[in-house]
Amino acid sequence: MFPIRDTIQSKNYSVVNYALIATNIFIFLAQLTLRERLDRFIFTYGLVPGRYSIPEIAHFFTTGQQVFSFFSYMFIHGGFWHLIGNMWFLYIFGNSIEDRLGHLRYFLFYILCGIASGVFHLIINWHSKMPTIGASGAIAGIMGAYFLLYPRARILTLIPIIIIPYFIEIPAFLFIGIWFLFQFINATGSSAHSGGIAWWAHIGGFLFGVIFLKMFMHLPELSITKNLQGRTSKDKSHRLRVINTSGSSGDPHLYGTIDITSKEARTGTRKMVNIPWGFHKRLFIVTIPPGIHNGALLKLPGMGKQIDENKRGDIYLKVLIQTS
Repeated sequence: MFPIRDTIQSKNYSVVNYALIATNIFIFLAQLTLRERLDRFIFTYGLVPGRYSIPEIAHFFTTGQQVFSFFSYMFIHGGFWHLIGNMWFLYIFGNSIEDRLGHLRYFLFYILCGIASGVFHLIINWHSKMPTIGASGAIAGIMGAYFLLYPRARILTLIPIIIIPYFIEIPAFLFIGIWFLFQFINATGSSAHSGGIAWWAHIGGFLFGVIFLKMFMHLPELSITKNLQGRTSKDKSHRLRVINTSGSSGDPHLYGTIDITSKEARTGTRKMVNIPWGFHKRLFIVTIPPGIHNGALLKLPGMGKQIDENKRGDIYLKVLIQTS
């Protein structure tokens, strides 16, 4: 089961989220050049609880290094798949939170979730000498915020069956709820870093994400944020769509809707559409011609219900043009 994206259509490009992803990738590539110095780098800039609780270790580090580690640890990753997994979840869930909070508030929210996650892990594992690294704690905070803001959103998930891609939309509250339960079970049933994963940092990040969101939603937006959002507004909608169709028992045709932006209506666009019907899910390309108007019907011939061995009904998609 692999999450593809959520179904929330962001109104603005997530410039901060993309910048965070780019920064994490850049630092990881820089790590690859360190080779034999990598362990020392991780111990210096990762978060090591023993550096704060054991005097014999603490005296090797300056006050600045001790404070900076609460920030730097969240930009270091232990391997390629560690990085890819974190950045993919950041991409899926972070875009919608940035769209809701605004660029500057989102950046501050992300950093505070990462710091709070590190503090929570440090308290739970006070004497551990193992470095904690990665953006997981900050991303867990974003998932906590998403859980509150968009519980009814759906997560488009890929389930590969042999070589056939099967897409299913899972409610966000269920997807994130299962994720949190998995973190909790692993945290309570294993040692601090079982499998090299700081489970308590994830739980702390999630809980602080919920708390910080409550606080940030009461903070006013700065004028600079509104100006940035005006310059980063989106003019395209999601390319991959799951469209649920309906039809009466005596009607061989199926009916659904597809939403596009005003720019896509003017210039035309192509969407990859997955339409489930019964146990069948078909994936194909829908071409939307330029100049289409709101409420227009797109006819997909032969894509509806089976009439007989040689004939099928059609699918009619109603075009809905989004307004900003």
